[in-house]
Amino acid sequence: MTNDAGCDGFLKWAMPRRGLRWPGFRRNKRQVVRRIHGRIAELGLAGVAGYRQFLDEHPEEWTVFDALCRVTISRFGRDREMWATLVDDVLPRLAREAMESGRRTVNAWSAGCGAGEEPFTLVIAWTVEIVPRWPVELAVLATDIDEVQLGRAAAGCFPAGALRELPDHWRRAAFDARDEERLLREPFRAPVRFAHHDVRSSPPDGAFDLVLCRNLAFSYFDEPVQAAVATSLRAVLRTGGVLVVGNDERVPDGVRGLVPTSHGIYLATE
Repeated sequence: MTNDAGCDGFLKWAMPRRGLRWPGFRRNKRQVVRRIHGRIAELGLAGVAGYRQFLDEHPEEWTVFDALCRVTISRFGRDREMWATLVDDVLPRLAREAMESGRRTVNAWSAGCGAGEEPFTLVIAWTVEIVPRWPVELAVLATDIDEVQLGRAAAGCFPAGALRELPDHWRRAAFDARDEERLLREPFRAPVRFAHHDVRSSPPDGAFDLVLCRNLAFSYFDEPVQAAVATSLRAVLRTGGVLVVGNDERVPDGVRGLVPTSHGIYLATE
């Protein structure tokens, strides 16, 4: 594999065979291309043509290919406009409704949590912005298919650059400096429980008040898989709960019980 064009053609052939959607990868393909290069070198094959033949002759390699296609790019506070909507509108409503119904905890699920940037951002936002007005606890289940990412999440230590989109007062409240890295303080880790999970499999037990599935299923999977994932996410949301997808994503048409209310935010209805 000597050029991106050759790799593009290979990926356009291979990805649909795994329920993956090539257009969703175009902006982040460099990470995937680098991994494909490495795998071809590891196997001693002659470029993409050799790897394609290898896949045909060794069906078990498709599982390896799936792992090569995981996009692991993330950061704290990604998509500021979405976080502003959560803090201003969604989270206060969920906290208020929990109190009014006698529940002491709002339950959230971060599906495809990566190294923990998203669920930890949620805890920071909740602790700093919501608890002073609505003294309700937050419990977050954070899941990912990648064990390496989950290991990084458990460590709670991040490069300073990963925090650049967080408001200054959130950074000051939640992190300690350690050389060039930033260590998340224990009170902001405690509400998060990490677990291995493939979002394409049966969902964890609900009910959740909030599900975040951003920059994953609705970018990288084909539409039938997207619809199946959306249906399973709705099944574990409380009626009145909220599904949040990525800034450039949408739930496929025809999925029942999810109504868009603003950009990337869906209300769970009857």
